[in-house]
Amino acid sequence: MSAVPACPALFIAAPASGQGKTTVTAALAAHHRGQGRRVRVFKTGPDFLDPMILERASAAPVYQLDLWMGGEEHCRQLLQAAAAEADLILIEGVMGLFDGDCSSADLAALFGIPIVVVIDGSAMAQTFGALAHGLATYRPGLPFAGVFANRVAGERHYEMLAESLPSGLASFGWLPRDADIALPERHLGLVQAAEVADLEARIARAAAALQAVPKLLPAAVSFAASSVPPTATGAQPPALAGVRVAVARDGAFAFLYRANLDLLRELGAELSFFSPLLDGSLPEAEVLYLPGGYPELHLAALAANGPMHAAIRAHHAAGKPLVAECGGMLYLLESLADKDGCRAEMVGLLPGNAQMLGRLANLGLHRVALPEGELRGHSFHYSQMETPLSPIAISEGARAGRRGEAVYRIGRVHASYMHLYFPSNPEAVAQLFAPAASSLST
Repeated sequence: MSAVPACPALFIAAPASGQGKTTVTAALAAHHRGQGRRVRVFKTGPDFLDPMILERASAAPVYQLDLWMGGEEHCRQLLQAAAAEADLILIEGVMGLFDGDCSSADLAALFGIPIVVVIDGSAMAQTFGALAHGLATYRPGLPFAGVFANRVAGERHYEMLAESLPSGLASFGWLPRDADIALPERHLGLVQAAEVADLEARIARAAAALQAVPKLLPAAVSFAASSVPPTATGAQPPALAGVRVAVARDGAFAFLYRANLDLLRELGAELSFFSPLLDGSLPEAEVLYLPGGYPELHLAALAANGPMHAAIRAHHAAGKPLVAECGGMLYLLESLADKDGCRAEMVGLLPGNAQMLGRLANLGLHRVALPEGELRGHSFHYSQMETPLSPIAISEGARAGRRGEAVYRIGRVHASYMHLYFPSNPEAVAQLFAPAASSLST
């Protein structure tokens, strides 16, 4: 058996959301790239937006690590593949360090990755040390390496923060409070990377502004299994060999897991990309994939593209599969309205209408039992949909009591608010995308 690759790694966590984890992770990635190192970055949990930023900072693909959606072995294989080619692995956590049933702390502890907690120090002094102490000692045995101070007023302020740290708890540096470093946000999280015109400049400024960062890399982590050797799964059988899948990807539809696209290719599918905003026709394809995104921000352009509406309806009329998730599903409705009530006509393939709300409508990890098999994923949306369709399935939240998401089928259209994580069940995905599926619902 070949040796398990090892690579220095850090887990960038925080006491809560909004502390600046993505800014710090991006700055560290760019900093180490500037030192000539190959950096791979991962994002914990079902997040589409942070990875877009982190890919720009690391100049490498960013994958999600989620123990519930993908499982331990899937996460291990991703980390081992990165360790074989990188000089440093950075993993950005999700929410607070201990938040969730499969938390950042769980992931770091499972793989033995040293944790650095980012704390927004802008409104505190010695309490910084108390907070750091609590995080470091809350869970005995956690591989807690130290803390990083963000949004610091200056050198003197940082000295107060660092002096407050208990003995044995290291400081991994600091970033100043600077509007030119901060990443812009909107209702689903950070603004998409492609929409931030000066993103590279912001990342470069953040990297240059890093202070007191250790010159030595952390210890190498092997990501080997703790009790049993990793399962040799090998490549998936090419159940979609030669199947052409057209994937929507533009400013309105960009919520795509790299692991999903990788799996489709591993199954033998040939992927092409198109823009419902700009293109007047579809690529030659047997299957359409409409992921989530921000259709509500592009209502006029989407409504005006009548040729694309007609092309999608013709695809459906030909009995070809169409998988639509969240924003992709909203695009297939008769109309969609933004939060101000401005309504526009959409494709009209699904009966019903949707309205953006000023509040979160649903959030959480989900599983769903489909005719093709059980798949896992997540839900995160600010809209409300009304349709006369009866769902073929309702997802279940990973936590009891969470509201499920309906799954609708008309012919070969599969539509739901739920974002599917394809590696959770490759065989079910192969059936869902197969041009001649064995099980159809109407």
